Amino acid sequence: MSPAEVWQIIDRIERPDYRVCLSVLACCGLRLLEGVRLRVPQIDSARMQLHIQAGKGNKDRYVPLPPRLLPLLRQQWCTHRNPVWLFPSPGRSGEERATATAAMDESALQKAFRLAVAEAGLHKPASIHTLRHSWATHLLENGVNLHLIQVWLGHSSPTTTTVYTHLTRKAEQQADAAFETLTAGLPC
Repeated sequence: MSPAEVWQIIDRIERPDYRVCLSVLACCGLRLLEGVRLRVPQIDSARMQLHIQAGKGNKDRYVPLPPRLLPLLRQQWCTHRNPVWLFPSPGRSGEERATATAAMDESALQKAFRLAVAEAGLHKPASIHTLRHSWATHLLENGVNLHLIQVWLGHSSPTTTTVYTHLTRKAEQQADAAFETLTAGLPC
């Protein structure tokens, strides 16, 4: 998905906490449960990083926190002030978030995402994991080193990360421009 398509979907999410959670997933390349279960102490605003603890394979890693995202995270936390969860379960009454002992329900977030994809009128398959895939692809297209992307994604093998190097329209355009430069001096 293009960045415009990602935001087209997220803009259609009605619940503010879902919108912020999906923004974190889209801007940090997190897996669904890493975002939903993000804890307040994992946000390192001094270093502008998220400390992802016990991710897939029970591994820890750090991912960059885009500066524009930090104010959203702070606003989100101020809506409930739960000392543990950034996205606490609202409970039955919706007023129990400050004392919630669990994170929000990931299946409800997935359902909201699917509805937003349909409302956006995108005619391509998209899941929450597509946000992670798109994040990695956009970084790669913009010249970020593949090894760095691998570390941020938490992949132990570079082979896993190379799935994001699939041919994209932007990559094709860059290749076309390179061929044009290489062949500029040929007499035709």
